[in-house]
Amino acid sequence: MDFVKKSLDGPVATLTITRGKVNAISEPVAEELCGNFEDLLADLNVRAVVLSGQGQFFSFGLDIPEFMKYSKEDFRRFVGKFADLYTYIFSFPKPVIAALNGHTIAGGFMLATACDFRVMVTGKSRMSLNEITFGSSLFPGSAEMLRYCVGERKAEIIAMTGDMYSAEQAKDMGLVDQVSTEESLKQDAMAVALGFVSRYGQAFRSIKKLLRSDTAELMRQKDDKYRDEMIDIWYSEDTWAKLEKIKIRG
Repeated sequence: MDFVKKSLDGPVATLTITRGKVNAISEPVAEELCGNFEDLLADLNVRAVVLSGQGQFFSFGLDIPEFMKYSKEDFRRFVGKFADLYTYIFSFPKPVIAALNGHTIAGGFMLATACDFRVMVTGKSRMSLNEITFGSSLFPGSAEMLRYCVGERKAEIIAMTGDMYSAEQAKDMGLVDQVSTEESLKQDAMAVALGFVSRYGQAFRSIKKLLRSDTAELMRQKDDKYRDEMIDIWYSEDTWAKLEKIKIRG
């Protein structure tokens, strides 16, 4: 596995998803991301993390053609792993900044909303939780995470329409905190990360836990309660027919 590149710049670690042209999320990608976050948690020299992607995509989302090969039980295993991953990032004791370098779709959207602060490039890039457009329900815990980020009504609009948002529209919806350019994204994300570094410590960890622990528990409860329903919809005849039409380049 070599789908996540790690680099260090003083107290800030950057994790970059590097899987093909669209950084599609497979089971190995999820495992590698989780392993990297665990390593960074243990590294006392790292005080903030930037999560980004290579090329024109932060992430397309799940590698759907790959998961079409999975049995239902195998897919259930992955769903549990990915739910654990975004909940882990959401609760991560150190600051996590998403540098959204391009399209941020579906599973990529979930990874982004798990972070503490999101900077997104302007231009053609779009952000969308678009599962409804191909007949899938949401990963259950991600619904609570979205509600935490943008509030009840905006969460409904985002999830029930599956609309695509530009960086400026995403900022208006509360999905991103700052709009940047392709040329300045890394610098802007690093500036945000260093700002968090200056405040990182026991107080930050405590405040983040106080703010997020109730939502994280609800995320875990919903993932456990509604996981089978989500998987049954994924394997339903109508949804499967739509999934079969999805292709991934590179």
